Amino acid sequence: MSVRRLAPKELQPASFAFSDENLDWAKQQIAKFPPGRQASAVIPILWRVQEQHGGWVSEAAIRAVADLLEMPYIRALEIATFYTMFQLQPVGRKAHIQVCGTTPCRLRGAEELLDVCSHRIHHDPFHLSADGDFSWEEVECLGACVNAPMVLIWSDTYEDLTRDSFGKLLDGFASGNPPKPGPQVDRQFSAPLGGPTTLKNGGGAPSSASGAPKQPVLTDAEAKKPGAAANVQERPAPKPPADDATRKDPP
Repeated sequence: MSVRRLAPKELQPASFAFSDENLDWAKQQIAKFPPGRQASAVIPILWRVQEQHGGWVSEAAIRAVADLLEMPYIRALEIATFYTMFQLQPVGRKAHIQVCGTTPCRLRGAEELLDVCSHRIHHDPFHLSADGDFSWEEVECLGACVNAPMVLIWSDTYEDLTRDSFGKLLDGFASGNPPKPGPQVDRQFSAPLGGPTTLKNGGGAPSSASGAPKQPVLTDAEAKKPGAAANVQERPAPKPPADDATRKDPP
């Protein structure tokens, strides 16, 4: 696992304050845990802080969460730097692109998506584009393998991408008109390309061109009944009781 460090001091804001809405929400999360166990709410609260803070968590924000939960700073820092869901430095204002680089996406063209990111956004991951609108990184499996390759932008996935469609996706975010999340081809969720290929008539019997069934679904006149062998449990014949070997006068 790569080393994850906080952003340099020159990028760190001096302070952080919860919005009224997020502070109320955080207190609701804390109330879900017994007294003295409020630190258990650290991950959801850090995630909410990241959403408020432009997509990343600063050192001041992490310390504010630790103060709210009455936990040592080092414990909150350990969590924020361990989980890759938390961004530790500023990300693009309009989009932070997470490109899946696991095997199915690699086999289906993720390399081309990474190439687009390195040429269009920045040569290296975790760096802002020249205008500050975009950033990117390569991540592990994002759970849409059947629609590979795909990317995650904020909370939405964009799937079945090619070099061209990914470029159009970035154009949409740049103009403020991103495309609809999900597959970017003629596919419903994870269904086959071009539409359903089975159960097109609702799961009934296959129909001929005239609309009449070609043959009954079941050809038996009645439902099959279990035979005797299925109802009889075979048991070994009982053995006679063994003679008492301690008897002095055997018969």
